[in-house]
Amino acid sequence: MTPPAGVSRRTVIAASAAAAAAPLVGSQAAQAHGHGNAAETYHLTVLGTSDTHGNVYNWDYYKDAEYDDSAHNDVGVAKLAALVNKIRKEATGATLVLDAGDTIQGTPLATYYAKQEPITTTGEKHPMARAMNVLHYDAVTLGNHEFNYGLPLLNLWIRQLGFPALAANAVSARTGRPAFTPYVIKKVSLGKHAPTLRVGILGLTNPGVAIWDRANVEGKLEFLDMVSTAAKWVPVMRRCGADIVIISAHGGDSGTSSYGPELPNENPAALIAQNVPGIDAILFGHAHLEIPQRFVTNTATGAQVLMSEPSKWGQRLTKMDFDLVRSRGKWEIVTKASTTLNTNTVDADPAVLAVTKAQHAKTVAYVNQVVARSTEELSAATSRYEDTPILDYINKVQTDTVAAALAGSSYANLPVLSIAAPFSRTAVFPQGDVKIKDVAGLYIYDNTLEAVVLTGAEVKAYLEYSAKYFVTLAPDAPVDPNTISDPSVPDYNYDTLSGVDYDIDISKPVGSRITRLQINGADVDPAAQFVVAVNNYRRSGGGNFPGIVKTQVYNEQKEIRQLLIDWAQAKGAINPADFFVKNWQLVRNGVPIQF
Repeated sequence: MTPPAGVSRRTVIAASAAAAAAPLVGSQAAQAHGHGNAAETYHLTVLGTSDTHGNVYNWDYYKDAEYDDSAHNDVGVAKLAALVNKIRKEATGATLVLDAGDTIQGTPLATYYAKQEPITTTGEKHPMARAMNVLHYDAVTLGNHEFNYGLPLLNLWIRQLGFPALAANAVSARTGRPAFTPYVIKKVSLGKHAPTLRVGILGLTNPGVAIWDRANVEGKLEFLDMVSTAAKWVPVMRRCGADIVIISAHGGDSGTSSYGPELPNENPAALIAQNVPGIDAILFGHAHLEIPQRFVTNTATGAQVLMSEPSKWGQRLTKMDFDLVRSRGKWEIVTKASTTLNTNTVDADPAVLAVTKAQHAKTVAYVNQVVARSTEELSAATSRYEDTPILDYINKVQTDTVAAALAGSSYANLPVLSIAAPFSRTAVFPQGDVKIKDVAGLYIYDNTLEAVVLTGAEVKAYLEYSAKYFVTLAPDAPVDPNTISDPSVPDYNYDTLSGVDYDIDISKPVGSRITRLQINGADVDPAAQFVVAVNNYRRSGGGNFPGIVKTQVYNEQKEIRQLLIDWAQAKGAINPADFFVKNWQLVRNGVPIQF
């Protein structure tokens, strides 16, 4: 079979082998254990991680210090490994370890080995491969962020792993066949005299990849509905001898999507449990929530499906416990339960630290390079609700980059607007030396810069959609920056625009909040045209903003974070006087809100 473009032959062969595997037959000598009518009980522990996002050390690269937060959480695979090893040592039965995705993106460490010294050109083993191999996972599911750096890097990372990478619903756009291994069946020994237990593990990645990483996967991969994919493969796994079936899914359990209805559901974990018979448990991720235990009733069988999500970054480890008996030649689960364990209860595993020590040190040295000097301290703390110089820095760099690229083109005479979101509430450019870690802390995602043409009417509709971020404020309600935003809308889905002047009246209903929209002192003509600089996530449909999914007039795949670094290095100084213009404000009944 010829592999699809960008997908390694090894993963396709593995997928075919899994799909065509002969049914696994139990030992003829296997007998039920116990005395009289009391069957002996055996124990299986399944440990689960998810959304580790490039964290190995318990380290905050943006602060250049050990990671800490208000709850004193710890992060990283080294912490997870220590907890996993402790449980393995204490286990009375068998232990499996799974991951539900989003592994190779999210920290400067991960970015360094994708961008500065990419493993595809250096031959270096990825730090997350090194770390996870020490932990000895049994399988990992691909998350949507695994596709951020393109298929060649993803496929090389998979080859570096000592265990399978699963994604049953990612298929070749050309053949429709699985592009990665759909599932594995692990043979597990529960005890010296126990018959073999066969655990089927099905991996499901997120359909949103088709939007969020369109440039990397379009024409190469397609991403099918997670529910229907589970319904296809679970019976196959059962026929191939799986005694129990566990889903490892990179999708939350809310049943909602951050994008429109054109793609399958983004967070269907509970729907899978409800609608697909034959599933015993689901480890899930993507939403970055801690859900120690949830049971969902399958509508067809009445079975209770165990579900758990272990938070993010290695802060928690899911622990699923199954008690089983052997009855009439078959394994039956008699009890199942789950919880989450805090990784701040253990010291980091020295073996994981050792294999990634040099890569960690190289990353620390890189992010501490000085790129410019700032004339004053610039903070992102208030960027959600007021115009700030640090967010305007992003917009200045994006505007300059797009304007320079379009000089001499048919778009050169159109005004250039720029879109930026307050990704971080903690980012700061200190007065004096500004380092790469400061810029990376401001722009934490690996987005690239693009541009499209919008009309004045489309710009207004875009701003109206963005303004749903705020709650409706009654005329006499107190103004509290901590409660002014709708908690259901993440900060990264609130966009501000530079190049136009506008008011957001949050006393008015959603859809009617942009009460002033001007350029150069005049109201924006709905028919006027603008070039709008925007990141690839938003332009591809992330967040479901209106009007922005269009053919690009600029798309050189330049990473915005690197553009910010390059601009600072070229100027040598970051001075708000060079770029800060207060162009938007929150108002209530037409009166500016004072914070």
